[in-house]
Amino acid sequence: MTLLDLNPDQLLSTTRAVRKRLDFTRDVPDDLIRECVDLALQAPSGSNNIVMRFVVVRDAAKRAAVAEHYAACFAEYRESQYYIGAQAREGELEQAQQQRVASSADYLAERMADAPVLVIGCSEGPSRAAAKAMMGSVLPGMWSFMLAARARGLGTAWTTLHLGREQEVADILGLPFETVAQAVLTPLAYTLGTDFRAAHRPPADSVITWA
Repeated sequence: MTLLDLNPDQLLSTTRAVRKRLDFTRDVPDDLIRECVDLALQAPSGSNNIVMRFVVVRDAAKRAAVAEHYAACFAEYRESQYYIGAQAREGELEQAQQQRVASSADYLAERMADAPVLVIGCSEGPSRAAAKAMMGSVLPGMWSFMLAARARGLGTAWTTLHLGREQEVADILGLPFETVAQAVLTPLAYTLGTDFRAAHRPPADSVITWA
């Protein structure tokens, strides 16, 4: 295992949603994925109950089928008022960043199936309601998975649009819909270069309420 030379602050601030810089030509070893999952399992989980599950999709036909549903959901989103490319931002820098992200999101919708691996973070419970109620125990683990991937030169992109067709995706992957709730879908691939920068964000005091 070779890790990038990143201190904790650099890791946290440069784990970006990677889309156009995913290397679709390189395979991702199973052992590397296992390392990321091992670290994800160290994340907080309610009542110390490990309900998070990771569906690793390697089969090309299944990747293509999942990607087709993602693309269909993305097409609906793209026509909505919530599409990132339709949201104006104040300031030239902010607007330019918004358009770059929109272009990147469009690209991923077209190329999702080309990622060598798709990973879906899920929660599992005795019922669908219970699985969905325990979603808060999955999200920290999924983010830890992405941080671990970044440290190993891998790129991810947090997406949830496919949940509009969650049942269809569950059927493709053989997941029991009544007991497994999907949370996040991400491509997983090596990145083209490893030099990612922190994004432009508002100052901390603009989002803090002191009580």
